[in-house]
Amino acid sequence: MLMPKRVKFRKQQRGRLKGKETRATELEMGEFGLQALEPAWITARQIEAVRRVLVREMKRRGRQIIRIFPDKPVTAKPAETRMGKGKGAVDHWVAVVKPGRIMFEVSGVPEEVARHALTQAAYKLPIKCQIVAKTEEVA
Repeated sequence: MLMPKRVKFRKQQRGRLKGKETRATELEMGEFGLQALEPAWITARQIEAVRRVLVREMKRRGRQIIRIFPDKPVTAKPAETRMGKGKGAVDHWVAVVKPGRIMFEVSGVPEEVARHALTQAAYKLPIKCQIVAKTEEVA
């Protein structure tokens, strides 16, 4: 599972998911990508599930690039615990994703294979996504 090696602060506040993404909105290393259309927290488990789907659907050909990383800790208190006694322990890690973010990229496979793999990968995520392709610039 993905998680940071070390962090400056163990626990974080929840924050807000407002606005559109300004970084990572263009394809950089791949020919096809999966772009978020809604804001969400994507957990490390969901990222791993998408990675496994891409590897399986592409039959280990080509290349998969993961452009999100779960660096936000989410805390949870144990079940049937009374309120108070401080903030809970870190339960899992999430990546904060805003609309417009390219989350995954693939390259080195035919278009129909890439589109099928990314479509299957999108089913593993809790948000609406779209598949984007690199446009060929004619100089």
